[in-house]
Amino acid sequence: MRRRAGVPEAATAGFTLLEMAAVIAVVAMLAAILLPSLPWRTSRQRLAGYAVETAALLKADRTAAVRRNAVVSAQIDPPGHLIRSGSTGQALSIPADVSCLAELPSTCNERPAHSTISFFATGMSCGGTIVLSRLDTRFEIRVNWLTGGVEIVPREVPT
Repeated sequence: MRRRAGVPEAATAGFTLLEMAAVIAVVAMLAAILLPSLPWRTSRQRLAGYAVETAALLKADRTAAVRRNAVVSAQIDPPGHLIRSGSTGQALSIPADVSCLAELPSTCNERPAHSTISFFATGMSCGGTIVLSRLDTRFEIRVNWLTGGVEIVPREVPT
């Protein structure tokens, strides 16, 4: 900033347009560099969304089993964070920052279950539970073995 002769100091106080543009350009460059490297975490609402998507996928498999009058098995891969529909082949990928566990039967209808939740033409199932959790939030997606019904049970994880 330069002071002009004959002009009071208060009238020349401030920044020029060029100085402001330079500061904005520097801030924009820093944001462009730093924002992509920030870790984006799964929020509580998004975790609930994954639980709803999982339940919808399982309910669709149950409906398909009844309509087709055949067994339909959803594939559950907790280490791979993947749940695949047995009727459509649609896969639901769970983010890596979400803990994905499955409590599944070892056998189903006197056969090895192989990490699946199977639905039968009667609407029944072998049952199982898929647990999605992150920090203090946990959702259990439960499949009732007798009715084949799918429910979401939210749980608070004790700290």
